[in-house]
Parts: sequence; C-alpha cells; structure tokens
Amino acid sequence: MANGSRQAAWEFFGAELKRRRENAALTQAELGARVFVSGGYIGQFEQAIRKPQLDVAQRIDEILQTDGFFERLWKKLIKDQRYAEYFAHAVELERLATEICEYAPAVVPGLLQTREYAQAVFLAHNPLAADEYIEELVKGRMDRKQLLKDATRPVYWAVLHEAVLRIPVGGPAIMAHQLDHLAAMVRERKVMVQVLPFAAGAHPEMGKLMWLMEFEDAPPTVYTEGVSSGSLLDEPAVVKHTRASYDHIRAAALSMEASLALIESAAEDHRRCASTT
Repeated sequence: MANGSRQAAWEFFGAELKRRRENAALTQAELGARVFVSGGYIGQFEQAIRKPQLDVAQRIDEILQTDGFFERLWKKLIKDQRYAEYFAHAVELERLATEICEYAPAVVPGLLQTREYAQAVFLAHNPLAADEYIEELVKGRMDRKQLLKDATRPVYWAVLHEAVLRIPVGGPAIMAHQLDHLAAMVRERKVMVQVLPFAAGAHPEMGKLMWLMEFEDAPPTVYTEGVSSGSLLDEPAVVKHTRASYDHIRAAALSMEASLALIESAAEDHRRCASTT
C-alpha cells in the first residue's frame, strides 16, 4: 500500500472512531479513560496523527461494541511486508519523534546502515529467502533513512557497543564502507554517536537494544526488541527507568571525539583485512 493511500486509510480509521465514539455519547476523555489512554491520544487517533497499538484497538472495539471492526482494520493497515508486524508501529512513531536515543549492542542501528550492510543483516536472518524478498526489506530500511535527511529531522543520539564496530557484517569490505558512512554522518553533524568500549565492562541493560523516542505533544515512548518480538512502552515508571539506564550507558561511553576516532580506526582495520583476502 502506497504511503498516500495508507494515510488516507488511517484517516478513515480516525473518522470512523470519531463517528462511533460520538454515537456512543462519549467524549475523547471518557473513551480514553475506558481504554487506558489519555483523551489527547484519542484525539490524535481520530486525526490520524498517531496510530493506536493493537491492544488499544481491541479495547476500543469492546467499549464501543463494534464487533472487532477496529481490530480488523488495524491489522490490515499496520501490515507492511517491509517491516515485521511488531516493528511497523514503532516505525510510524519514529516519523513523529523530535528526539531519538538508541543503544545498539551488536548491530549498527537501521537509520545508520548502508544498503550493503542492511542486505547482509537481512540475509543472515533469512538465509533461504528469495532475492525479491530481501530487496523489499532493504528498500524499507533505506526508506526509513530519509528521516535523517529531512530539514525537520529529529535529534538522533546513538550509543554503539564496540562489538558493533568489530563484527564484520557482510565481510570486511562492506564493514569498512559501513563505518566510513557512519563517520561521515557524524562529521556532517547529522547524528551524535558514542561508542561504549569493551573496557567499560558490565553496564545497564547488557545485550538489550534500547530505543527512546520523545514527541512534541505526547509522552515519551520506549521500544525494546527480543527474538521475533518487540514492545512499545510508555508507562512513566518504565520510561524513567530506561532513561536512567541510557544515561548511565552514555556516561560510560567514550566522548564523541574519541568515539569518532575509534570508528575510523576500526574502518581502517577492516579495510586492511579486506585487502589481504
């Protein structure tokens, strides 16, 4: 589904939500209280600014007695072959964020990947997949990268564990190019990147991807990911804990200047390895 038609469909979702809410004689605040979100969230759903998560759509069906209408519509709209279902909603929110802070324990974050690196990552996850399927996944990831090229791009801050720089995803030549690309983005001041070195030892949330998003007119959200699963969390206590963990990781990381030097040094190491193979 093209972006324009997808947005029109979400606007239909919002219009139907508003119509059925008003038919039930409920205000946005009253419906929000019953489905455990704020009235402001309901207003954003109705304006197609923000998309509800599946459990919210299901609770809306229950309260408005719509016989699964919003759940079925949600499943049709959120389905995107380029993104796993659990990740598609995070991508929607990413486009609305004013600030994104990410901790990557093993893989270069998607917004910073080159095409060749992304292809290698997807092939590792889908070794028997058809070329067309892999290309569709890569295209989705490259489309996401446009976010950091926009004039209104969010503030983006990433902390990468040193393992990210050392694992030769796709081979040393592809890895050298990936790190060159990462260094260029830092030098062009499009992103802020720090590296958590091996010498830092134990740290909060070891081995766990951590992704925090801030918004202009909505509470901050945390995205975490496991094996074939992902969760969006906006409960204040969870967000506060995650923010504290991220701040500890950022404090233990190298300065941005030292991080850039390490990224460039690792790129040279991969380049030398590539030249000898």
